[in-house]
Amino acid sequence: MPPSPPNGTLPLGKYLASSEKKTRDRAVKNLAVFLSDDENNEIPDIEMAKLWKGIFYCFWMSDKPLVQQALASELAELLLTIKRVSSSLHFLRGFWTTMVREWHGIDRLRMDKYYLLIRRFLNASFRLLIQAHWENSALKSYNAILTDSGGPLCASDIKVPSSLSYHLADIYLEELDKAIASFDEPSPVPLLALLHPFITLAAQTSTSTTYKHLENALFRPLLVVLRPPRTSNPQKRARLPGSQLANIPSAACKYDPSSEGAIEALALRQEVLQTLFDVASAESTRSSNRRKMYALYREVAEDDDDSES
Repeated sequence: MPPSPPNGTLPLGKYLASSEKKTRDRAVKNLAVFLSDDENNEIPDIEMAKLWKGIFYCFWMSDKPLVQQALASELAELLLTIKRVSSSLHFLRGFWTTMVREWHGIDRLRMDKYYLLIRRFLNASFRLLIQAHWENSALKSYNAILTDSGGPLCASDIKVPSSLSYHLADIYLEELDKAIASFDEPSPVPLLALLHPFITLAAQTSTSTTYKHLENALFRPLLVVLRPPRTSNPQKRARLPGSQLANIPSAACKYDPSSEGAIEALALRQEVLQTLFDVASAESTRSSNRRKMYALYREVAEDDDDSES
């Protein structure tokens, strides 16, 4: 068995990716200790890439469901171990860069556990931003991580696997709602700011299936949850898309929690619709996507008009 790295040092990839579970476990614990020390938060890009290569294969080696679930949570919580938000976001960028780079090499049998890892990191990312009170520079950096070249929501990078954006769209609102629920009195969620990467991707993607997935998995469920259901049947209401998102409608704003405060759900729904319309109108939006975004806007607006008449 290879020796474990000394406490308080950055674990080398060979320890994180060891074939011995005990060695990997000690390396992860050591990494948490290292990252919790404020003096160790500034990790150079090259070292960050090496670190994440080791973490990726540390998770690769986990082979039992309960072990995978525990390790996914432990790795995601490292984001909240780091003292400075900027350093946490640098660590998060390393995560997404590695996921995009390594994704095509993940075999079918391991795919589900990496989907789980992404879910855990997404939830931890939201909790990190909530703890930072949605500070503007942190939120911009977070969105840039998702949309820059090599990010999972970058429309212009053909190397980014479309399945990553699909999975993020599937779980984004659910994990945001869970993160809100984990705090007693969180600041209102800047919903339009968080949606911006997805709306931009919807406008600029060259793939019709990507646009369709974003609309059906993210935009439509959100528009449903921001409007009180018109059915009086509680069982039918529970089956509506987005109906399980209990916290977002009462704890969201547009962009700036400190100046806006929480906004009433129906008003926020109109803001989401208007943003979709405005982005569709932009010159940079693909013509085929513009037509689809306009069609969604008209459909929802006409449905609202019919319900009021």
